[in-house]
Amino acid sequence: MVSPILHLPDSRRGWPDQQLIGPLSLARGRLHEFCGQARVTLGAILMHHSRGPVVWVLPGWQPERLYPGGLAELADPGRVIFARARRPEDILWTMEESLRSGAVPLVIGEILAPPGLTPVRRLHLAAEAGAEAAAHADRIAPLGILMTPGEGGAQGVESRWQFTATPSGSTLYERREAWALRRLRARMAPVAQWRVSGYEGRLTLENLP
Repeated sequence: MVSPILHLPDSRRGWPDQQLIGPLSLARGRLHEFCGQARVTLGAILMHHSRGPVVWVLPGWQPERLYPGGLAELADPGRVIFARARRPEDILWTMEESLRSGAVPLVIGEILAPPGLTPVRRLHLAAEAGAEAAAHADRIAPLGILMTPGEGGAQGVESRWQFTATPSGSTLYERREAWALRRLRARMAPVAQWRVSGYEGRLTLENLP
């Protein structure tokens, strides 16, 4: 079954959820994990469905850089505040302070290995405090995304999503894109997987067994 993109908010915490793809959404005021080789693309898709500024924290000691031109195909790179951390612990600290402020609705951090339970708990608490601060200022509650390689494994995250590229059927005349999306962990939903297809700027979601 192919699903069109639609927005299904969830207010179980009093804060509307953020659409990810199609009917899939992420709880605000919490920390989620994106993993897999195409995790940056999933972050850009999330940006496409969100609004407002984004803090994107990168490991500054790594040679890889996020290319704004590639990001522009899915989301406006002008919305992003890039922060290059000097040490691994600085990535988590920057995310924590950004979430706690409640000043930006989306905070993304790229790390090289999944953190332990204590740092994740601190990020959850910071996101919840930021949600309260945002409510007082009539802003959107913040959402935290931790990007990790492989199948991830950060302890205590609200949900974990793996995004990988798959054969797309693209030709010289038609540019098609395809990915496999797996929900590896979620507090309120079972493990599941989907095929995500992109054509002419539109994404569709197909359930997989």
